[in-house]
Order: sequence, then C-alpha cells, then structure tokens
Amino acid sequence: MNKELSSFAVRLSELIAVGFQNESFGSLALELFTLQFQNNSAYRKICEARGLTPQVVEHWTQIPVVPTGAFKELELTSLALDGRTTVFHSSGTTEQKPSRHFHSAESMAVYEVSLWNWFKQNIFENSEIGIQNPEWLVLTPSAEQVPHSSLVHMFETICKKSGGVRAPASRSTFFGKVGVDGAWILDFEAVLTALSDNSKLKTQNSKLILGTAFSFVHLLDYLAEKNCSFQLPLGSCVMETGGYKNRSRSLPKTELHALITKHLGVPLESIICEYGMSELSSQAYEREVRSQNSEIRSFQFPPWAKVQIISPETGREVTEGETGLIRVFDLANTFSVAAVQTEDLGIRRGDGFELIGRAQLAEPRGCSLMTA
Repeated sequence: MNKELSSFAVRLSELIAVGFQNESFGSLALELFTLQFQNNSAYRKICEARGLTPQVVEHWTQIPVVPTGAFKELELTSLALDGRTTVFHSSGTTEQKPSRHFHSAESMAVYEVSLWNWFKQNIFENSEIGIQNPEWLVLTPSAEQVPHSSLVHMFETICKKSGGVRAPASRSTFFGKVGVDGAWILDFEAVLTALSDNSKLKTQNSKLILGTAFSFVHLLDYLAEKNCSFQLPLGSCVMETGGYKNRSRSLPKTELHALITKHLGVPLESIICEYGMSELSSQAYEREVRSQNSEIRSFQFPPWAKVQIISPETGREVTEGETGLIRVFDLANTFSVAAVQTEDLGIRRGDGFELIGRAQLAEPRGCSLMTA
C-alpha cells in the first residue's frame, strides 16, 4: 500500500469527523490528483493522453474526469490485486457489464466515515424530522445476499453505527431478498407485520424506512391492494433512492411521495431523497435551499465532494438554472479516481443540483436491479 495515499486517507477521515472546512477542498483535491496520477496507472494514461498532468493542472476544476463507463473497462484503482478486499458493482439490467469500484480495508474506512457523517447530518440532525432511536425497516436484501451492492453496504453501515441492527434472535432489519431472476423482491407480509406491531403499542417508536423507489412502488401497490394504511409515529422518516429500471411502473417523484404520505402517514418534509452510485464514495441528499428569494429542493454533496453541471455540447459548466451532466469531485474516492463524470442530468441550483434523470442514450441503471 502506498504510504502517501494511506496518510491522505487518514487525514481526510479525521477532517470529515471533526467538521470538514470548505476552503481546504482545493488544495486537498490537487494533492490527491498528484497521488492518483502517480499510483493509478489506468488513470495516469488517461491524463497523459489529454495532456493534463500535475505539472499543468492548477485548479481542482481542471482535474481530468473519468466517465462512469470507464469503470466497466478499466481497473481504475491504486490498489494492488492482493489488497482488494471488496468490489462494488454498478446496478443496471442483468445484460449490462457492471462498473467495478475496488476497495481495501483502508478505502472502506474512508467510505464509511464519509457516508456516516453526511447521513447523520441530513437525517438524525435534521430538525424538520426530529427522529430519535427509530426502528429500522430496510427494503433491500442484506449485504450477505448482495455483497457487491454499495447501497446495501451503506445501509448496513449506518444501521450498525446508529445501533439500528437488532439482536440476531429478533426480526431482521432487512426485508428484501433476491429472486430467482436476480431481482430484488420484498417480503410484504414481514413488512406489514413490522408496521402493524408498532401501531398496537401505546408508546410507539418512530420508523426509519430505507429503500429504492422501485421497492417503495411495490410496497405501496401491496398496501393499496390490501386497502391498508398506517399513521407512523411522529419523527418517522422515509429515505428513497435509486430508480425503477423496468422493474415496476415509474412514478413522478411528487406522486410517489404523495402515496408514501397516504399509506405510511409520513409527512412530505420527512421524505428524504438520496443520490449516490457505486463509482463514488460520497452521497448527496435533497435539501431545501434558497434561490432568488424562493425555496427550492436540490441535492447537496458534503463539503469533501464538489459537483459541477456540465454542458454536453461545450464541456463547460452551465449557469444557474440550466441543465447539464452531473460531474462529481469526491475526495473520499481516495484510492480510485476522485473526478467522475456521470451520465445523469441535473439542473444547476447554486452549489447543488436538481436531478432530472438519465441522459438520453445512456444505459439504464438503478439499485433496484442489483444482482448478487
């Protein structure tokens, strides 16, 4: 393992844990670019082909980006073969070749510090929700069933760090399983029992329900079929992420959230959207932000990750309110590539973005199709 990269990972984790300062991003990004150029041979070849080396790159916005599709073809990692303990695969249809994001114990440590601290700020420290000591319902299989899913690893990590995983003798926190075709399916009866048990208690625990948009559609359809609705306790929260990808009917976000409120009794302000992907180590959450004297919702990455919305025609950053491709510079991608060009479209909203969806001609993908 490269000692300089290891040292950078430790410093970054410490900065995230104590409160990352925005002004340190630029210098850290340039330092990390130099280390990745030196230690990631596949990335170095890309940079050299573009004539962008540490000697000429002067600002973090000039750091060469790698499209997510390159993770399918190249081993974009600074980790030696014997140091790769985990690999996350992108989700998509089973016919697609997945991206591969390799991790070691050290890179997983950075990944988990990053995901936990930003999740905590957006969920547990969100004053609009007021959630405390919730009962967890995760609408995915466990990591044991889908070891290459970064989303499920994220869910397991935040459950453990918050004390959300129950004792082995009690009911499982994860209510999904893998079907014979590799698709994720829900144990509807188990979810219904978990929701019903809580509603019978005089003192009810709040619920934290995590899942993909796909899983919520199937759950809501099941509840509608059973003519069943709940009024979850005050402080309950829903976090939805991912897409549909031909595994269910697709719903506009406003309609999906209205159905969640109708059948689960969770107010709209307690429904949180998350944006992430296997090629990144940090996630974005949708927040209320002020723009031109009005409140809008936009996705915000943590301070150790920066986002740009790039015009596919010019390759330049668009202006406020314009649409382009989402580009992310993620320092927590310490041992792979920090600068990642996605195939997702967004509208620039300040230093965040409003998510539109996949760019035309891009391969469909989504956590709902992850196979083991």
